[in-house]
Amino acid sequence: MSLSPEANRRNDDDDYGNKSYDNSGMEPDGLIESNWNEIVDSFDDMNLKEELLRGIYAYGFEKPSAIQQRAILPCIKGHDVIAQAQSGTGKTATFSIAILQQIDTVDTMECQALILAPTRELATQIQKVVIALGDYMNVACHACIGGTNVREDVRKLEIGTHVVVGTPGRVNDMISRKVLRTKHIKLFVLDEADEMLSRGFADQIHDVFRNLNSEVQVILLSATMPESVLQVSKKFMREPVRILVKKEELTLEGIKQFYVFVEIEDWKLGTLCDLYNTLSIAQSVIFCNTRRKVDQLTEQMTLQQFTVSTLHGDLDQRERDIIMQQFRTGSSRVLITTDILARGIDVQQVSLVINYDLPSNRENYIHRIGRGGRFGRKGVAVNFITEKDKRTLHDIEEFYNTRIEEMPINVADLI
Repeated sequence: MSLSPEANRRNDDDDYGNKSYDNSGMEPDGLIESNWNEIVDSFDDMNLKEELLRGIYAYGFEKPSAIQQRAILPCIKGHDVIAQAQSGTGKTATFSIAILQQIDTVDTMECQALILAPTRELATQIQKVVIALGDYMNVACHACIGGTNVREDVRKLEIGTHVVVGTPGRVNDMISRKVLRTKHIKLFVLDEADEMLSRGFADQIHDVFRNLNSEVQVILLSATMPESVLQVSKKFMREPVRILVKKEELTLEGIKQFYVFVEIEDWKLGTLCDLYNTLSIAQSVIFCNTRRKVDQLTEQMTLQQFTVSTLHGDLDQRERDIIMQQFRTGSSRVLITTDILARGIDVQQVSLVINYDLPSNRENYIHRIGRGGRFGRKGVAVNFITEKDKRTLHDIEEFYNTRIEEMPINVADLI
């Protein structure tokens, strides 16, 4: 594909790499510096299509979250946007609303927006949000993800779909087969860019981008801003609007956080069973740090007559879908998982998140506990702490400027 001078400028390797953080829109502590300060605190004031507004309110949104108040408008105005905010703050709806406002769902079935995500679960979740918000617009949105039937993807794309969301490998495959037609794509979204690039998708993202037209609008969302994300933003974006929602502006409001001190690892299981025997819990998610620990805990809880589901990266896509469906419908009330579930999965009924292991990466703490209490819904997070975890817990408190108290006797009243 021949690139215009503008696209070549975007793809010029010399466009990044020699800049210091100070003149690249970075603050010294690795956060982007906002250059857009307009805040719109009502969906009614965003000049959205009537059908889209109906979809937003029908979905259950009442007031835009911090990131939505700042980022929807510049996205709708056509700016390239790089937004930094944690999961659980409404990023998916931010770019979904911007896409639905700008695409034509009446006169064409051409693909006009492409969204890339790091995991199959997140891609599927995004698809559901786009379809729900676009319910009154007859939007067609297809998820192109690994582990599913390639022929079904080809069939859906040949019929036509307004929005494609997917993982980089499968999307690249569909483009190379010429069934995902990129000519009319005007919006390109990279969600969870930090996570995506840490998984080594940079070359595939580059390949996808090379097939898009030079005027495509790029929206990049990331919880953290490592150098790899900054390089991508400088390479593919034109004078982007930068929006930072700082961690102290978000997050843990509405989620009560506690710790339970268990002196040694072997005592965690007994503590967990005691907790479940004293509480009446609608649904809960238990996070472990390794797949082996997930399997081990599942086996132990099953022996104790608890009905639990398990989710981790070793399962194939069909198994993952069945497990998530069981959990969403409530036929399974306890889900034991690794950090594969920590980003982007919104199960409305989760009232309790248990960190059986504290996350090894402190950024994942908020991704995990954000499962309970999304958008201001109340939730409880309980952290199991051994002697060696005390320092990590203190680090998490400092990082998020929050307080994690010892779990009270009357915790049942809080759930």
